Amino acid sequence: MSKFQIIAEPLPGLLLLQPRVFGDDRGYFMESYNARDFSELGIEVEFVQDNQAKSKYGVIRGLHYQLPPYAQAKLVRAIKGKIIDVAVDIRKNSPTFGQYFAIELSDENFLQLFIPHGFAHGYSVLSKEAIVFYKTDEFYHPEAEGGINVFDEQLNIDWGIPKTKAIVSQKDRNLPSLEKAKIFE
Repeated sequence: MSKFQIIAEPLPGLLLLQPRVFGDDRGYFMESYNARDFSELGIEVEFVQDNQAKSKYGVIRGLHYQLPPYAQAKLVRAIKGKIIDVAVDIRKNSPTFGQYFAIELSDENFLQLFIPHGFAHGYSVLSKEAIVFYKTDEFYHPEAEGGINVFDEQLNIDWGIPKTKAIVSQKDRNLPSLEKAKIFE
């Protein structure tokens, strides 16, 4: 029996996963990733890099991606705190191009989001602080970096934070709109 359950596929290829969590009076245990179980669910990916970021309330990171041939699939979870995790379909020929999915990930709900190639990714921090951990199936390549402005009016993403309290890096503030961004052909 798989230790993971796909509980939603909100956009083609984008999977919301629930790991089995074994809890008792000592705490809990769970596998956050198992290659065999993922393969049984049809998720064929070989992760090569783990990333972790700590952020305080109001931080919005994103929307980031890498272009082919260095596109990255990601498996994202919040290991501390609460975030709104967002994935935007940037596959030009996709029937859901320009649509996004947002979900609350937290250290309490244990949910994980699998983001395939062809999606931009970002998140906002809703708790006092959060630690976000994600795996990628490709190494970071700065020359392949792409991004979309988190405040793109066409996307109109609700980050769960008043815009006046949002903390966004200058680099991310300068990212183009979806309409002007380099995307997956």
